[in-house]
Amino acid sequence: QGSKEKYHWQTQNVKVSGVDDMVLLSKINEDAITDNLKKRYMDDYIFTYIGSVLISVNPFKQLPYFTDREVELYQGAAQYENPPHIYALADNMYRNMMIDTENQCVIISGESGAGKTVAAKYIMSYVSKVSGGGAKVQHVKDIILQSNPLLEAFGNAKTVRNNNSSRFGKYFEIQFSRGGEPDGGKISNFLLEKSRVVSQNQGERSFHIYYQLLDGASKEQRENLGVTTADYYFYLNQSATFTVEDVSDKKDFAETMEAMAVIGLTDLEQEAVLQLVAAVLHLGNISFREENNYAMVESEDFLAFPSYLLGISQEGLCSKLTSRNMDSKWGGKTESIAVTLNTEQASFSRDALSKALYSRLFDFLVVTGTTYTHQFCINFVNEKLQQIFIELTLKAEQEEYVQEGIRWTPIDYFNNKVVCDLIESKLNPPGIMSILDDVCATMHAKGEGADMTLLQKLQGGIGSNQHFSSWNKGFIVHHYAGKVSYDVNGFCERNRDVLFNDIIELMQSSEFAFIKNLFPENLEAEKRGRPSTVSTKIKKQANNLVQTLMKCTPHYIRCIKPNETKRARDWEESRVRHQVEYLGLRENIRVRRAGYAYRRAFAKFLQRSEVTVEHAGMAE
Repeated sequence: QGSKEKYHWQTQNVKVSGVDDMVLLSKINEDAITDNLKKRYMDDYIFTYIGSVLISVNPFKQLPYFTDREVELYQGAAQYENPPHIYALADNMYRNMMIDTENQCVIISGESGAGKTVAAKYIMSYVSKVSGGGAKVQHVKDIILQSNPLLEAFGNAKTVRNNNSSRFGKYFEIQFSRGGEPDGGKISNFLLEKSRVVSQNQGERSFHIYYQLLDGASKEQRENLGVTTADYYFYLNQSATFTVEDVSDKKDFAETMEAMAVIGLTDLEQEAVLQLVAAVLHLGNISFREENNYAMVESEDFLAFPSYLLGISQEGLCSKLTSRNMDSKWGGKTESIAVTLNTEQASFSRDALSKALYSRLFDFLVVTGTTYTHQFCINFVNEKLQQIFIELTLKAEQEEYVQEGIRWTPIDYFNNKVVCDLIESKLNPPGIMSILDDVCATMHAKGEGADMTLLQKLQGGIGSNQHFSSWNKGFIVHHYAGKVSYDVNGFCERNRDVLFNDIIELMQSSEFAFIKNLFPENLEAEKRGRPSTVSTKIKKQANNLVQTLMKCTPHYIRCIKPNETKRARDWEESRVRHQVEYLGLRENIRVRRAGYAYRRAFAKFLQRSEVTVEHAGMAE
């Protein structure tokens, strides 16, 4: 009966809802691909193959085929036996790891709201269910699965396009024993959108944890932390958005606290985490007034709670937010000079401290278990991930046929390496990031005029590049997904992301070990080096990520967002077609269709077929 049921499901899928594998399309163009995806989407078939690549369209609703029945159905089955499913890809990864004893990775790509976060959850859930048992193994599984709600609470936020948007990049690694049981895991994060801590666009929220805390904290917690409603806090009320449709922040807070316990945080550590979250909210309510061109704290009453929660003196906090010590060298001697800040500089120091506290807290949690610079870096990472896809699915496959002496007509595609080079190249000519860092290295204090200097140097250095152009407020990069305009205003300041030594020293003076440990800098040693920048960090992180992924056998999920309304069965033709184009699905289908459906390196073929070959020889 099980076989008949599987056959009926698959047959119905092909006849009624387009084709399972788009290699089988009669016409290969963007219209045909988009039409096939629409047919399947409207019949609640959100998964479609291009060979081994999985296309996933966000349904914006719960679907019934992610139960234990489907886990059993896809476990150990060949891809063609069942309808396309993310469980099939996850099972293929797991079995390849066991058989070939090679590292596997899945690269999930797509724009905000396309369903990347949910796809990652399904993969981890499937692997957890099929990979053995035992108390120790179950504990590891619990940590792996519970890390999701924790990271989402501290790293996700409501945006205009997505109610649960990941505002950081993540690389999740699960380690398995030779028996296929998970015995450890590691999460790496990069590029947390720190600016969201201090401001958000209209209709957006800050990170979920703030609203969870304010809605879910007990009466005792609220009194200890001095917290009230979200509209009271400057860091939250600028966007005038405090709730998310169909989301209970109170319920999610309970899950977040449970997740902290599961990953091993003690009660004292959990308390310290909440203290820091509340401290950031209180910091945001410190405002400044101008007196003789100097900044003064508007009301010292607002210094009390953040000082108390951070374990620092109220006077110290006031002093470090409104003044700064600068080292000056005269005749071989170094002299420290106290410089009083204006209101703009004081606000900058307050926000820099708030962003540093939150981002370091986020890093701690990861290790334990409108910002244009930020968006520019996100797009750079997307370019690098697209480059991996091109290298391994379009470029390498065609080169393999040529090397094998097989007659092959080259299939053209856009290789976005030129865009990656435009952004990250060090020399001949230098890329945008190198020019940006050079300008930042020569900036003074607040950096007046640096942004225009950057724009002039970009125009002079790379103005002739066909993937770069200028506009009246900044510059445009022609990414693989389309043109993106970057406002140059504030670009250099955000790239420097300076946290002055005075602030670090203040945090190192905290009476709380938890706060102290978040600021381990050796300030004397760091004074001698060139300060690192956001672009330097993200370039290093992105290239390290690429190197790690290239050592694995890759699997791909290309996520597509069908509409901007976030409603089920709503299909915006032009939006989907655009994604089909820039994801290179047509080229992917053409390469797969013209090539071999199944290819295996000879060494691997021999290893898996050795016993069969030996028996065949004996029979002869």
